[in-house]
Amino acid sequence: MTSDEEVEGGLDPTDPTDAEVLAGDGGSSGMVGFLGGLVLGALIGAGIALLVAPERGAVVRRRLKRRWHETRDDARQGLRRFKHDVEREAARRRRWLERAAEREGA
Repeated sequence: MTSDEEVEGGLDPTDPTDAEVLAGDGGSSGMVGFLGGLVLGALIGAGIALLVAPERGAVVRRRLKRRWHETRDDARQGLRRFKHDVEREAARRRRWLERAAEREGA
């Protein structure tokens, strides 16, 4: 490998393991953005519902409470998925580091 082919951190883009790390999937930052958007959308929707609601206050409160629970449950599910993805990515990178250490030691 020439110095032109080497990437920061000593990763080799021609090595399948290194190429996988270099490619990454960006899933974790996308999940955070999704969850933030979900919560923000729920809050905006709740505010609009209060402003334009033609129904009695008790009905609106009941609907808002239901929507809040749905949003909370969706956020919890998203956080569980995010945690799983982070753990999987950490394990993948740990394996990569172990292989890299073996290559250096060999």
